[in-house]
Amino acid sequence: MINKLIDFSDCEEIQSNGYDGASCAKRCIIYNDKIYLLKIPTSLNVSSAISEYISCHIYESIGIKAQNTLLGLYNVNGNKRIVVACEDFILNEKNKILDLKDFVSFKNMVINLPSNGYCTEFKDVIKTISDLEILRNLGVYEHFWDMFIVDAFLGNFDRHNGNFGFLVDRVNHNVKIAPVYDCGSCLYPKLSDENMKEYLNNQEEIDKRVYIFPTSAIKNKNKKINYYDFIVSLEDNGCNEALKRIYPKINMQKINEIIDNTPYISDIRKDFYKKILDNRYNKILKVAYDKLLINDKKL
Repeated sequence: MINKLIDFSDCEEIQSNGYDGASCAKRCIIYNDKIYLLKIPTSLNVSSAISEYISCHIYESIGIKAQNTLLGLYNVNGNKRIVVACEDFILNEKNKILDLKDFVSFKNMVINLPSNGYCTEFKDVIKTISDLEILRNLGVYEHFWDMFIVDAFLGNFDRHNGNFGFLVDRVNHNVKIAPVYDCGSCLYPKLSDENMKEYLNNQEEIDKRVYIFPTSAIKNKNKKINYYDFIVSLEDNGCNEALKRIYPKINMQKINEIIDNTPYISDIRKDFYKKILDNRYNKILKVAYDKLLINDKKL
């Protein structure tokens, strides 16, 4: 049974507030007395709204704060399109004047770094975190690797330096890690239901989407990191420690319930999401976690 969706078409819009980014059209709306960023995908890529919704809820289920998301409909030229409303965690803050500063802004503070703020070479990312005291004190090193593990699980191909960041108070200059946001590139948003139906019965195609792609936006020696190779190699201690923190918190039953309760998606899409996540959980995270336990027992 398809759950009833929210219709955002008649919501009050705040036209003086726009949002950047090139992934889709965006509007600022008020729904139930809260301000939301409404992401309006193209008609050919409505799955990105579904990916954003499910992935943020999965992040929350693991214990990592993510932006609140709602699925709904929006009238585009007389046709109702599936959209995702992302609660604006800046404008909804009471009695505070906050800015969202992405990691790029902080990476640009590091003098003599061989790359610019947008470069995702992971050694330069880690150097930025270690060089800037404010980031070290916030626990950004651990947060970065925690996101990396969850993004590996979700198949996120676009967690770059511009889509994770920090909330900065303009008055007292206090900084805190922002909720995880911009998860529309998780869960294979470009796949159609027809593709998913085909792959559900083809383990070889599923395995390609576990062992080969998608890759991370983070690079190692100018090459995008293969999630499986990097995590299972156990070559980075920060990544290993994040795996120890995150893996025990992943509750597949709870995640399957999130997927089953997601409105307006087909049973085929639900089955694909559950199967691909089960495969990524067992063939990437569990394999690496079990290796870590064996290594720890040898020490």
